[in-house]
Amino acid sequence: MWEPNVSCDYFNRGLCQSCRLMPKPVSEQLLEKEARLTHLLGNLQVDERLAPVSGPEFGFRNKAKMVVMGAAHAPVLGIPGPDGQPVDLSHCPLYPQDMQALLLELTSFVRRAGIPPYRVDKARGELKFILLTRSAARGEFMLRFVLRSKDAIPRVERELPKLMADYPAIKVVSVNLQPVHMARLEGEEEIFLTQVTRLDEFFNGVPLFIRPKSFFQTNPEVASSLYATAAKWVEELKPKSLWDLFCGVGGFGLHCASASLPVTGIEIEAEAIDCAKTSAAAMGLDNLSFAALDSTDFAMGQQAQEVPEVIIVNPPRRGIGEELCERLSAFGPKAIIYSSCNPETLAKDLALISGYRIARIQLFDMFPHSDHFEVLCLLLKEATCASAD
Repeated sequence: MWEPNVSCDYFNRGLCQSCRLMPKPVSEQLLEKEARLTHLLGNLQVDERLAPVSGPEFGFRNKAKMVVMGAAHAPVLGIPGPDGQPVDLSHCPLYPQDMQALLLELTSFVRRAGIPPYRVDKARGELKFILLTRSAARGEFMLRFVLRSKDAIPRVERELPKLMADYPAIKVVSVNLQPVHMARLEGEEEIFLTQVTRLDEFFNGVPLFIRPKSFFQTNPEVASSLYATAAKWVEELKPKSLWDLFCGVGGFGLHCASASLPVTGIEIEAEAIDCAKTSAAAMGLDNLSFAALDSTDFAMGQQAQEVPEVIIVNPPRRGIGEELCERLSAFGPKAIIYSSCNPETLAKDLALISGYRIARIQLFDMFPHSDHFEVLCLLLKEATCASAD
């Protein structure tokens, strides 16, 4: 594990400024983030503000999204620098050391395979991105090559046996086809080059699965605390049923589930729902229902008498929006647990949800050294606040 005072050479040399808060101690960063959250919430009353949760300062990221630049004989994995020149980020200290080592080897892999990096300015070349995901529980990897076309796949396949022999921790390899000339990270078609198509992960003893297009938290240690906290809050509420909207691979619902608590999970990405169903089967629970639907459409189609006592929402950065806020207010469940990665949209949504008060709020520092953070809120129906507290 990285020592707390490790610095970043990329930041110090001005080559990468993604970690804008790097010069400040994490304790000071947390104070700034809490102050920003308080400011955004404005006049909204909060009964209890819990202490922020943080994890390692370095070596915590389980995902690397590398732009592939340079030439086939001299590829660079990283980002364009301030002067437009490629910056190799293989040694970024946010990644665990085994991940850094593999990223460095992948640079050699691209060179041996002779895959020309895609040139945006000239709209030619093949390899656009390399996406690497690590399972914290097992130290295993999922490797994805984002290509413009299928033309370079034989080159990948030619060099792949040696790479996997040298790095047996690589379990999943795929090619994502992104033929469009625009700043989109990935396309619709995924071609697996291995029989294994998912990574196994475990948070707090709960089996979770990672597939190429299923969203997964980038900071395993802090994410584990986030899920465990939500499960604790749900346990205190003792609901008879629960919805997990925008559920992804089912992290919240699976942590809250038990033989006596039926859970309905809704997520628009079918691949993520497949992962959630696999987890439910591994846990031996048959009272979990996961469906690939739009969460807002699902809620709008339900009747008030079908609403559970607790609803968890974990939306993308855009938030849940006015329509769903109004619907949740009309449903009036006993409690709403809102997990947000964007405090600005969170504040807007909380102001739109009527009939509730913020019983608890807690900041989870999922992204140290940056302005981003996760927030978990417990909203209690005003008529039930006294008994639930």
